[in-house]
Amino acid sequence: MLWSGQVVSADLVAPSEPQQEEKGIWAAIAYSQADSKYGFFWGADKRQEAKDIAQKYCENAGGKACNVVTVFRNHRHWNDDDETGFPYKHCGALAVADKVENRFTPWGVNSAETRREAEDLALQACEATGEKCKIREWVCT
Repeated sequence: MLWSGQVVSADLVAPSEPQQEEKGIWAAIAYSQADSKYGFFWGADKRQEAKDIAQKYCENAGGKACNVVTVFRNHRHWNDDDETGFPYKHCGALAVADKVENRFTPWGVNSAETRREAEDLALQACEATGEKCKIREWVCT
């Protein structure tokens, strides 16, 4: 997921084309860096559904600053290709480091085609700023 700081006025933007249907089985992981709470969901028919439910589960777990940190999908049918360019990565993982006194807790998240690859990438991202990172959650669609 990419974060963007760009703001565009709705009055100045031409109406967009009807959005193409995004095929697949969607999943998302939400994380609250403030308190290391998280939520995840898999099996959604739509990207937004996966994001909304992961966000809600994170909040229900007591997360005070939950954000969706990764979204990924699998093929519903092997010949699915909606030509949107959004990759088909079947698994995602969240890694969190040991708590550091008076500092945010380092974490990392990533998605990949296999559980092992997603976990390895999440651990690498976490270990770039933290120590003793552990997989907190993984999910495959």
